[in-house]
Amino acid sequence: MTTQDTDLPSPVRGRHYRYFDLLMAAFVAVLLCSNLIGPAKVGVLNLPFVGGDINFGAGNLFFPLSYIFGDVLTEVYGYARTRKVIWAGFAAMLFATVMAWVIIHLPVSPSEPFNAVLQPALETVFGSTWRIVCASMVAFWAGDFVNSFVMAKMKLLTRGRWLWTRTIGSTIVGQGMDSLIFYPIAFLGIWSTSTVLAVMLFNWIFKVGIEVLMTPFTYALVGTLKRAEQEDFYDTDTDFTPFSLKD
Repeated sequence: MTTQDTDLPSPVRGRHYRYFDLLMAAFVAVLLCSNLIGPAKVGVLNLPFVGGDINFGAGNLFFPLSYIFGDVLTEVYGYARTRKVIWAGFAAMLFATVMAWVIIHLPVSPSEPFNAVLQPALETVFGSTWRIVCASMVAFWAGDFVNSFVMAKMKLLTRGRWLWTRTIGSTIVGQGMDSLIFYPIAFLGIWSTSTVLAVMLFNWIFKVGIEVLMTPFTYALVGTLKRAEQEDFYDTDTDFTPFSLKD
């Protein structure tokens, strides 16, 4: 793993970065909120110039931010360090799922009248079916690793130029993988096949659109971090297996 085509110093194994931990925390926070708060509500988007209303999961408004953080992490710190962040997010989702299951299934105290209102609300908001839970975790894991892999490989191919091609290109593939896994596992057989395909296509386009709109912000954040961290990582010698936590 080396830093190339830059005046920045070569990366030192185990070196400390000022903002890496903050970005990891932001990534995990967006991921948890999108999966715990977002799925509880189906929003409606009115498209006056297209015609008709479109229903979508409210969490899709913010979930694409996790891909933007993933792009920034891979671009600045490299695939191997981003791999740790993805595993941290996966572990956080797993813990949140187990915690929600335990709390929902704890016996309700009859001495607290408010539990009669609270328990059904908890079951509605956090009691996702096993299909949705499995779909969400598998889709996130696969989609984020594909996103980071494509981002790192495209950086080598473009020799660090044309950042927008990497951020948008990796999102097209990563979000495509995410949607392709999530919706069939979660809803095929519950929704009609045509509905699954329509929702899958809309959400994929919507998420990629968010990435395109956020491109100026991504450029600004990447530039700031590269200067602050004195790092611009190229994955020339990286082992791209997802099943490792080595730098």
